[in-house]
Amino acid sequence: MKKLYRVKEGSMLCGVCTGIAHYFGLDPTLVRLGWVLFSLLGGSGVLAYIVCTIIIPEEKPY
Repeated sequence: MKKLYRVKEGSMLCGVCTGIAHYFGLDPTLVRLGWVLFSLLGGSGVLAYIVCTIIIPEEKPY
């Protein structure tokens, strides 16, 4: 069962984009670029990132 976590390894800010990329099997750079475009075009990307940082749990080290 897959779960969505914020990933600290390889992250730039809080690990939201890296966690989403791991969950969907994508390259983190593509997710980051998509998030930047979403932020620039719609303007609500920054708010969405903050909400995701609060809601998505951090990955626990094993």
